[in-house]
Amino acid sequence: MKIEIVQLENIRSHVKSTVPFTRGFNCLVGGLGCGKSSVLYAVDFALFGESIGRSFEYLLREGADSGRVTVQFMQNGSTYKLTRGLKRKGKSISQNFEELKLYEDETLVASMKTDAIAEQFKAITGLDKDLYREIVWFRQEHLKELLDAQPRDRQRRLDELFGLSDYETAWSNIAQYQRDYETEKRVYEKDPDVNGLEKLSNEYNRASEEYALLEMDLDNSTQKLSVAKKALDEADSKLKKLEEKRQVIEELKRKEAKLHADAVNMTNTLASLTQRMEGKKTIVDNLHQRQSSIDAQAKVCLGKLEQAGLPINQPVESLHSSLAAFDDKISSLRADQEATSRNLQTDKKRVVSLSQESKCPLCVQPLDGEYKSNLLSRIQQENSEREKAISQLRIEIDSLQKARTLASEAYSNLQTCLTRVEELKNRLSEEENNLNNLSNEFEDKQKLEAGLRLQLELVQFEIGKFDLSELDAARAQREQAFQQYYMLESDLRTKENRKKDLFRRLDETKERINLAQEKLERMEKIRRTVELLSAIRDAYRSIQPKLRSEFVKVLRNFVQQVLDSLVGGETPMLNVLIDETYTPYVKSETGVDREVSNLSGGERTLLAFAYRLGLGQLIMQSRTGHGLSMLMLDEPTENLGSEDGSIERLAEAISRFKAIEQIIAVTHSEAFAGKADHVVTLEKDAGVSKISIER
Repeated sequence: MKIEIVQLENIRSHVKSTVPFTRGFNCLVGGLGCGKSSVLYAVDFALFGESIGRSFEYLLREGADSGRVTVQFMQNGSTYKLTRGLKRKGKSISQNFEELKLYEDETLVASMKTDAIAEQFKAITGLDKDLYREIVWFRQEHLKELLDAQPRDRQRRLDELFGLSDYETAWSNIAQYQRDYETEKRVYEKDPDVNGLEKLSNEYNRASEEYALLEMDLDNSTQKLSVAKKALDEADSKLKKLEEKRQVIEELKRKEAKLHADAVNMTNTLASLTQRMEGKKTIVDNLHQRQSSIDAQAKVCLGKLEQAGLPINQPVESLHSSLAAFDDKISSLRADQEATSRNLQTDKKRVVSLSQESKCPLCVQPLDGEYKSNLLSRIQQENSEREKAISQLRIEIDSLQKARTLASEAYSNLQTCLTRVEELKNRLSEEENNLNNLSNEFEDKQKLEAGLRLQLELVQFEIGKFDLSELDAARAQREQAFQQYYMLESDLRTKENRKKDLFRRLDETKERINLAQEKLERMEKIRRTVELLSAIRDAYRSIQPKLRSEFVKVLRNFVQQVLDSLVGGETPMLNVLIDETYTPYVKSETGVDREVSNLSGGERTLLAFAYRLGLGQLIMQSRTGHGLSMLMLDEPTENLGSEDGSIERLAEAISRFKAIEQIIAVTHSEAFAGKADHVVTLEKDAGVSKISIER
């Protein structure tokens, strides 16, 4: 694994920073509190998402509501980018899972789930959180932690990292299995079936003989039951047919009752129809009589109209115009009478005027005596004729008025008669239709009654053919067959239940015998298993010290190589020894063993660095099959000084240490940073970290 870029947003003193890294020795250099270690803390958070302490307060920038870290790294030729975020909610700070994403060459491979990201990251790099924080990231003031630990604690901790503690765990777990097997074996030894296996076998044999005899008896009972079942089926079939026939007869009786009721109803209906027909005939006769009477009245009216001088051979509607002619003639005669009366009165006035004066009434000319006399005589004669004409007109008018009155009364009566005749015709037609319908209905009902009587006779004939004594005999026969079948079936069921009980006893006994044999076999397997477990436990107890001894030898060689490269030829060589608790010692040139606590501060720092580096290489080899590829160092120059050149020698040794692909160190020492391949300088301005690349 090789980190290429780390991006920080609102992480401690970093507002928005991008830190690039390269292959080889990288160094972050700067003064106190400028944000160097923040980069390493941010990388740890991005890779694993777990806080160093109880919360993320140490990581999120003060006053910021959210933060984010992105780490881009290379592994096996592929580029990966892992992003994690933080968010503040009230007084608490938690991980923002919406920001959690892992990309492989721009392809999203996992997101939003911590377990999925951790699984993918371990599959890619072989690292988990504990391994990373133990052998990859050397935190400030933690470099000498293993050196200062108690030997027993150091051994336990490193056994876990090397995987040797699994043997101890297995040894303890196997002891529990061994105890469980031995307990199980003791239980089997006290089992009554295991101890009484021969008794169970004898009991099984007796039950088997009884079962065989019972099966023979069951076959005989089954045959008898089959014969009884056949007889019962035949009796059932016969009874069923007779019952069906009885049901048919009952249905016929119901039908007989219904037909009888229908016939009685039909007779009553015919009687009712006869009464209604007689009533209708009486009504029709009355209507015919009324029609004859009205026809006679109409003839009288026509005679009066003929007497009045009206033509009766025309439609009645035309008589109205003839009556109107009477009115016109009377009006004309009255007009003539009025005109003649006016002329008469005028001439009378003339006569009076001529009698008094001898002047013409028209032209007022004087008249002589003779002319006057002739004129008076002529006027009087004309008046006499007018009076006769008026009398004649009065007689004619009276005659016409009488004739008109007679004709009008006859016409009105004739209209009434004709209206009544029309109504009588309609009523007569309706009543005749009703009478005809009743006659037709009467005939239909008569036919229906005859049909019902015929059906009733046929049904009564069918009912008379059924014999109930045959049904009673069939019922008695069926009851006898059922009793026989029930007795045989009950006996067979008892024997079958006995067979089932025997079979269950046989099965249970057989199962107990098989189980007892299995327990015997299990006891033998347990005995062999306990012996094998004892041997395996002894093997685990013997292999752990051997493997630890081999790890110690390899670790001593790794530590010595790293320490030799760190010390160089300018100072006395430190010869390292490591015991079975992984405790390092230094053998001096005089052959005296010196404990780590007796070394100088610089020597302890160099030894601690070499020890941790050697452990990292060996643990990675044992856990993943390949060496340590990356190292994160936080202030590795503790207790080293520039006066004796130890800082420069450590930096020189790190720069020459090519077995690790990438080393990232945080330091405040310019001398240490001077040996790095890639230097990133951090400064702090107004509380914000600033990044600059020196080389």
